[in-house]
Amino acid sequence: MSGAENTKKQEYFKRLINLLETHNKVFVVGVDNVGSLQLQKVRAALRGKATILMGKNTMVRKVLRAQANTNTDLEALIPLVRGNVGFVFVQDDLSAVRGILLREKIGAAAKAGTVAPCDVTIPAGNTGMEPTMTSFFQALNIQTKINKGQIEIVNNVSLLKEGSKVGASEANLLQKLGIRPFQYGLVIKHVYDQGSIYEDKVLDLTDDDIISQFRLGVKNVASIGLQIGYPTLASVPHSFLNGYKNLLAVAVSTEYSFKQADKVKAYLADPSAFAVAAAPAAAASSSAAAPAAAAAKEEPKEEEDDDMGFGLFD
Repeated sequence: MSGAENTKKQEYFKRLINLLETHNKVFVVGVDNVGSLQLQKVRAALRGKATILMGKNTMVRKVLRAQANTNTDLEALIPLVRGNVGFVFVQDDLSAVRGILLREKIGAAAKAGTVAPCDVTIPAGNTGMEPTMTSFFQALNIQTKINKGQIEIVNNVSLLKEGSKVGASEANLLQKLGIRPFQYGLVIKHVYDQGSIYEDKVLDLTDDDIISQFRLGVKNVASIGLQIGYPTLASVPHSFLNGYKNLLAVAVSTEYSFKQADKVKAYLADPSAFAVAAAPAAAASSSAAAPAAAAAKEEPKEEEDDDMGFGLFD
């Protein structure tokens, strides 16, 4: 190794160590099909918010192992350094940087032998191609017709499925139609956040989603506690309520009673007494509503009085 190469390597080590020491949030990103010009554009878009660092995996793992001696959280990053990946050291909010990475993509043609990152559908309509190309579409089992001297695709055609390999015929057809179906950019594979590793989809969660999941967890804990008879903070209120229901059932069925059961037993003994007591309350409610209804009926009269003034112009 020459002196210049060794110096460059040492500078890279220093930069990576500095970034690891000053950042505790990192995106591990895939960089397949990303050119240097596109990478420069992404760097410019992230300026002041995050720093992109690429490098050989062997060098990166060497630095991570050395730094893990003082910061054990970094051990979680070591297994993720494989394949064509890079690091985005986040200074700003994770969600904001993720939004930029998802936005900074460029269209690309489908090349034979590549794996389709998404489904590709060719819309029905005029292709602008001459009838001499009809056999080309027939080879791909695409139904066409001739309209005004040009080939027209009759129905939408599902040409490629996500994860399938692009064949030479499919790539040639898309090229002839001028369709660039794929978009490439930095793909977030993992999120490192203060020692925790998770998928970037977690960043889509809202406060309502978290509260909903927390409530579901409390409900499950309460259900398990009630089922096995083990008291928890979540199950104790339900245990008290179930106990009250049992005591109430015993009081209703026997001469035994207690304060909270007296009203229920009185109602069961003479329901008519409660009906009589409820009648005055209903009457009072009706009498209170009557003046409001009368006032509402008087309002149209006032409008009619106003209309009488306009009669002078008839």
